[in-house]
Amino acid sequence: MTSQLPHKSTARDMTSGPILRQLVLFALPLMLGNVFQMLYNTVDSVIVGNFVSKQALAAIGSTTMITNMMVFFFNGFSVGAGVVIGHYFGAREMDKLHRAIETTMAATFLLSVLFSIAGVLAVDPLLKLMSTPDDVFAEAAIYLRIYIGGISGLLIYNMGSGVLRAVGDSTRPLFFLIFTSLLNIVLDLFFVIVLKTGIAGAAIATVISQALSGAAILLLLSRTRDIYRLSWRELRLDGPILRRIFSVGLPAGIQSVLTAFSNIFVQGYVNVFGSDVMAGWASYNKLDQFIMLPMQSMAMAATTFVSQNVGAGEDRRADRGTLASLLLTCGITGSIIALLIVFAPSAVRFFSPDSEVIRYGVLFIRTNCAFLLFNCINHVLAGALRGRGDSHGPMIIMLSCFVALRQTYLYLITHLYANTPRIVGLGYPIGWSSCCAVMLLYFFWRRRVRLRSAQETPGE
Repeated sequence: MTSQLPHKSTARDMTSGPILRQLVLFALPLMLGNVFQMLYNTVDSVIVGNFVSKQALAAIGSTTMITNMMVFFFNGFSVGAGVVIGHYFGAREMDKLHRAIETTMAATFLLSVLFSIAGVLAVDPLLKLMSTPDDVFAEAAIYLRIYIGGISGLLIYNMGSGVLRAVGDSTRPLFFLIFTSLLNIVLDLFFVIVLKTGIAGAAIATVISQALSGAAILLLLSRTRDIYRLSWRELRLDGPILRRIFSVGLPAGIQSVLTAFSNIFVQGYVNVFGSDVMAGWASYNKLDQFIMLPMQSMAMAATTFVSQNVGAGEDRRADRGTLASLLLTCGITGSIIALLIVFAPSAVRFFSPDSEVIRYGVLFIRTNCAFLLFNCINHVLAGALRGRGDSHGPMIIMLSCFVALRQTYLYLITHLYANTPRIVGLGYPIGWSSCCAVMLLYFFWRRRVRLRSAQETPGE
């Protein structure tokens, strides 16, 4: 079944037109959205740290890993839904596209309720598992119960945004995110400073903001006259489509969750060296997150671009889009890295004026940052492979290199050779560079198999 897009459609058809322009126009809102997402996640910490107590700040910091696991899983689910919807959009199979959207949102509502209930019940056991100190435990439990109890708004926003991205609309989710991020700041200040509600107020402010973002996405999907309209009367789970979504999304979610969890152990190696090194490492990590924004955004753009073009039968265009994404990502990231290496002391000084913290922060920046170019290749190729429906390969490769190899390197090098901040910091480049080598081999092997299959079946 095929059809043309409405003349005034807000969906972006990536199956025709200049490739570079399509990618840039789609990725720019994603990058800006990631910046505001980072702002969203740090506002609670900044306000609570300045106006409540250091225990409250530590409480929020200690909950990040737990909340991230839930969000990362749903982000993986969002990737799977986006790939399936993008395929149907590219192929103009509108009946299946609608069933995929309704299945995605129905599963989101169901899983949001289940995750909220299970998460609230698991708060105390999880905090104990993380050895949360007694002076932080009570406030961390309060924050988590409120945050997880109201996390449905965030999960619905993320899934609804995934639906819009799949049809090429990355702009309107950005507007919602900007509005709710600014609202979160205002509400945080109101609840914490004016009402004196402490850490609970920060959690309530975040939940309200996220609920509004989720409601805005649902309203948009329900009221639009475009091809991706959500029909509440047809809301149901389509078994085959749901299995297809999970076949792509579940591996991506598992990889993100396990990689994030393994970073707890990396932090343990850093903590051995004391507060100066820990602070320098923390400063480097904040800057590292900023450098990662272009590659994460371009990887998402590559996933959408490839999924639409594969659905439309435009295989060569999908490959050209992957190459353009790689070149653009490496160029942007390389420019940022060069500036950061030159101005490393000033960048670290933004976080701390302490000379030892600056020294170690600069050490980590100048040791690790150039290797992030390898990670550009990792993320874009993984995004392109997922756009073709292959999520298991990237998951296995990334978990093998980012988790297994990195942890093996850190254990062996610190026990058998030497234990210095630089050697521990190199655990990340070891994972990035090895993953890049394997990912390239795997990507071109899959491409060769695909081309051979096309030659053997010329009618397809």
